[in-house]
Amino acid sequence: MSTVFDTPRDRHPVGGREAASAVPPRRGLRAWLRSVRVGPAFRGAASDHFDGERFHNGPGAPPARSFGEFWRWHRGRAPTPWPEWLEHGATPALDLPLAHDEIAATFVNHMTVLLQFRGLAVLTDPVWSTRASPLAFAGPRRVHAPGVALEQLPRIDLVLLSHDHYDHLCVDTLVALERAHSPVVVTGLGNRAFLEREGLRHVVELDWWERAQVAGSAVTFTPAQHWSGRGPWHRNRSLWGGFVVERAGRRVFFSGDTGWSPAFGAIRERLGALDIALLPIGAYTPRWFMRVQHMDPADAVRAHLELGARRSIATHFGCFQLTDEGIDQPVQDLAEARRRAGVSAAAFATLVPGETRVYR
Repeated sequence: MSTVFDTPRDRHPVGGREAASAVPPRRGLRAWLRSVRVGPAFRGAASDHFDGERFHNGPGAPPARSFGEFWRWHRGRAPTPWPEWLEHGATPALDLPLAHDEIAATFVNHMTVLLQFRGLAVLTDPVWSTRASPLAFAGPRRVHAPGVALEQLPRIDLVLLSHDHYDHLCVDTLVALERAHSPVVVTGLGNRAFLEREGLRHVVELDWWERAQVAGSAVTFTPAQHWSGRGPWHRNRSLWGGFVVERAGRRVFFSGDTGWSPAFGAIRERLGALDIALLPIGAYTPRWFMRVQHMDPADAVRAHLELGARRSIATHFGCFQLTDEGIDQPVQDLAEARRRAGVSAAAFATLVPGETRVYR
């Protein structure tokens, strides 16, 4: 069961277009170099997804796209135009008196979701910047304000950081959260040194299937089919993945970026059926190029069913134009994929930025 909170934005104004970025970017060559240089390469024992120098998607996974394939896509691109700016009309419900088994989920933007349990507030891949880019003047630019202003946030206890791409790891946002909340950041192997260099004091890095206890909750880092790298010198030097958070007998899954993979069945088998799954539905065209690293809505519905999730929430759409589909296409394609699979809109929801739902 879920309850929807969607009230007029003017009760708690976020600030409109001029306030689209709550964290002003650091400018200049030094800031750019720090961003793309990341940290020292991870060193550790080889495994089925690490060859001693670089991570990969494990046995049987399709190979990552090559630089030549990337340029083939870019040479022939014909992206559907997006609007320059959109206004959304939802106001988050951030101070709800939650029962011990209730979870409030507020969609902020892209892959950023605020999860509130009783006594615990969690952010997934927090991005409040104007651009998903190492540059302040170029790169994918947001087309709507964050659904929650940075200063509106409740005290944040935990940040889940799936991987180091710019639309998921925003240094300026993380530094702002450190100053205001000093949360524990849980992420994949190879990211801690970079984050600590930027001033984050409580970073836990995990390998796939490793578990940490944080603020009375269990956090397990789960496999995903993707890649990492913030610059040409750091490709696959840090690990990507998703998370299962277990608290008060409830399980929430945040997938991170991923293509379809057998990991979804393994997650259910090893960790149990899920109460809520946060699953990406955007950045999927052209399929010949994106299939390996990003699910489309049909894949996301398949993942919802494979995971045994009671409810899923769509992410990774409608904020930054990263690929060629139109801004409304993921939501339309999700509706069709749900219809074909017999999944209701309540079971796999799309929220507007700022919308809060409480799940019981």
